[in-house]
Amino acid sequence: MRLISTATMMALIIMSTCCRGDDNLRERLKDANGVQTDLWVYNNIPQAMAEARRLNKPMFVTFRCVPCKDCAAFDADVANGNDHVRELAKEKFVSVRQVEMKGVDLSQFQFDHDLNWAGMFINADGVVYARYGTQSAEGSDAYNSIEGLLNTMNRVLELHAGYPGNKAELVDKRGKPRPVVNALELPGLRNPAKYAQQTSRQNCIHCHNIHDAEHQHALDTGTYNVEMLYKYPLPDSIGMKIDRISGISVQLVTPSSAAAHAGIAAGENVIRMNGQRIASIADMQWVLHHLPGTDTQVEVETDSGKHQLSLAAGWKKHDFSWRGSMWNAPPRFQVWTPPASDEVRRKLDVPESDSALEVRWINKEGIGGRQAFEAGLRQGDVIVAMEGKPFHLTTKQFNSHLKLNYKVGDTLPLTVVRDGKRIDISIPLAE
Repeated sequence: MRLISTATMMALIIMSTCCRGDDNLRERLKDANGVQTDLWVYNNIPQAMAEARRLNKPMFVTFRCVPCKDCAAFDADVANGNDHVRELAKEKFVSVRQVEMKGVDLSQFQFDHDLNWAGMFINADGVVYARYGTQSAEGSDAYNSIEGLLNTMNRVLELHAGYPGNKAELVDKRGKPRPVVNALELPGLRNPAKYAQQTSRQNCIHCHNIHDAEHQHALDTGTYNVEMLYKYPLPDSIGMKIDRISGISVQLVTPSSAAAHAGIAAGENVIRMNGQRIASIADMQWVLHHLPGTDTQVEVETDSGKHQLSLAAGWKKHDFSWRGSMWNAPPRFQVWTPPASDEVRRKLDVPESDSALEVRWINKEGIGGRQAFEAGLRQGDVIVAMEGKPFHLTTKQFNSHLKLNYKVGDTLPLTVVRDGKRIDISIPLAE
């Protein structure tokens, strides 16, 4: 008799609960945007998939981390604010509002898990039509818009109308099967027993926890590499700036870039990349995410034909400081350092060109925080220099700088101001 692990049993119980539906989940999460019950199947993908199969409609699945403030306005517009989205989602799709990752098939639903709002469009047989949702260091809503979403939705309807005759250009959009398909069984997930308990705002597997677990598992197995942080690069990385409303139109080609050398011109529409049909910027990111960061090639098909782009090693590098999963990557500083107020900056005579980060909290329960405290860092200190020089970085960029330029075992030299005195502190990075 085959024994079932505790994690598997917990997952089965949760999936069973999801299939029955949880009338109290909306209230526990205080999900004010999850009220359109005539439109959205609430947190029940299996039910929606059965309905999509019965009606021969594509599925529109939104993933939303309810407690997160980022993308809240866009989520409200999609969920219950925009009549055009509502009409299309209700009449042409079977639409799902998924608000937790428990019980979600991670092989089926592969997307950038650092997003605070993400959309996937699939056929009831599991084929992926498209993804929508993009974030960057510009901000959580810099790329998302109702107009852009509607454009993608209409392209999905065209793809669905042509299915299965167009299956060849869609098959690679799903992704290869993952060895573990339930979040509760991810080997790098911390506190799975806690997460297996009833979902609440304080006990919910966020999307970014999937990437957190991947980082932790890589650390545990000695396979971690900083290149893991360069997830889902924008098409800007290959020289194509895409119009954010259109989602497929090339707005600008960067001079001397791979796209420019391949002959791609502004105004062209991207139709396919590496043979995959493109319906959004997120679709382009999906293709680029699965390419190596070393010397490689990508085929981009536009209105003018097929273009072979040669990408040089390092092409994936970009500002990942906005990513929630960055914080779980080593080294973990575990100190909260928001920008110092204008009043504090004036008192310290910090020029506008330089950063001043105030130490508001030190996590002494974590190894990284304890090391910082033991090295002499104190709450209330203002960091004004790093490596003996002033710096100009936001809080997130300061932490991403640590991830890129330091490793566990290195020492971080900081200069802080405390009680009007400058103090040099060398902090061992232990985690």
